[in-house]
Amino acid sequence: MIQFNKYTLNNGLRLIHHYNAATSMVALNLLYDVGSSDEDSSKTGLAHLLEHLMFSRTRHITKFDDVMTRVGGTSNAWTSIDVTDYYEELPAVNFETALWLESERLLNLDLTDENIEIQKSVVIEEFKQRHLNQPYGNIMHLMHGMAYKKHPYQWPTIGKDVDTIKSLTREDVVNFHQRHYAVNNAVMCVSGNVGFEDTVKLVEKWFGDIEGPPRRQRNLPQEPEQDRPRFMRHHSEVPNNMIYRTYHMCGRCANDYQATDLLSDVLGNGTSSRFHKNLIQGTDMFSEVSASVLGSRDPGLFYVRACLAPDVDFDKANAAIDVVLNRLLDEGVSQHEVEKYVNKYISNKLFDSVGYAEKASLLSSHELLWGADGINTENDRYRMLSPTDIQRVASQVLRANNCSTIFYGPDA
Repeated sequence: MIQFNKYTLNNGLRLIHHYNAATSMVALNLLYDVGSSDEDSSKTGLAHLLEHLMFSRTRHITKFDDVMTRVGGTSNAWTSIDVTDYYEELPAVNFETALWLESERLLNLDLTDENIEIQKSVVIEEFKQRHLNQPYGNIMHLMHGMAYKKHPYQWPTIGKDVDTIKSLTREDVVNFHQRHYAVNNAVMCVSGNVGFEDTVKLVEKWFGDIEGPPRRQRNLPQEPEQDRPRFMRHHSEVPNNMIYRTYHMCGRCANDYQATDLLSDVLGNGTSSRFHKNLIQGTDMFSEVSASVLGSRDPGLFYVRACLAPDVDFDKANAAIDVVLNRLLDEGVSQHEVEKYVNKYISNKLFDSVGYAEKASLLSSHELLWGADGINTENDRYRMLSPTDIQRVASQVLRANNCSTIFYGPDA
């Protein structure tokens, strides 16, 4: 059980606080409710570009990271399809510096043409390194573009392509910042050796007088049900032939999310999983087969990924995957499998939430999804799962008409 306090400022900023006397440090996690799914289809990459810009100049700061280094701290950030997260770790005695920095770049970010062009160049180089020049680097573009036809999950966080990033203007960036970077569109979590009353006092000092605009309503186009299989061959001179499958599934807050997540573990998590026992140990066709879920706020994707051994035919390998899936659909899963993967999930979650910084991140994300209390109740959602639940979601998700398949590699 993770103990925490909650406080909401008059301007709508939500504050979560967790006290940890065992450290002399503090983590500040500021999670903005904006991701690449909030972009227009003609202006993709804005959320990620703005993340980069938040570390550049402000009216009173030449370089964000230099200030953090001088007070013994570190900082970083990440952007996803749903959210953008900024976090700092620093000695608790210097905690106020992190609050000043976050309020400064929220209010006084220096979005000049020069800064924007510099960061666009950085992002474009990142795009080339990770997605154009990296083996399999374009697979997320292909998978999501194939699975989604209406919903903005169809493009990756970094943007659709280099030309789209190049075309972004200062007006685009400023408008996106003004629309989404607001105190009432954020959750702040402070975790570490600083008391709750002191935290509230300092957060009020640096954020209390920032005006919260009218809360925007997200109205994203929803993806219609996929009514037929989709298929693609993509030739690429990569080391191995790969099969990628995506199936539409529910979103992170849906009642069936935990059962679908556990289904991916039963199929592809570890050496006792169905895929490993039947496809890695049971055949000589694969070197790796895995399953995972996207975990997105809106209805997401269930992934199956298979790395083929040399000279293995795509169709033969694809059929072998179907044998494993069809057997699960026909026979279901055992109580032992459910209990094993529930216990594994809970153990991993406990390990992942040991540190004060990890707690700051988890509390922020849970608060944004369904309330911070969810961090202490989600284990029960997994414990309540039965073999019937797993087979039911399997029959809903693992349908042929719900599947998009890519044969990817030198033989595709």
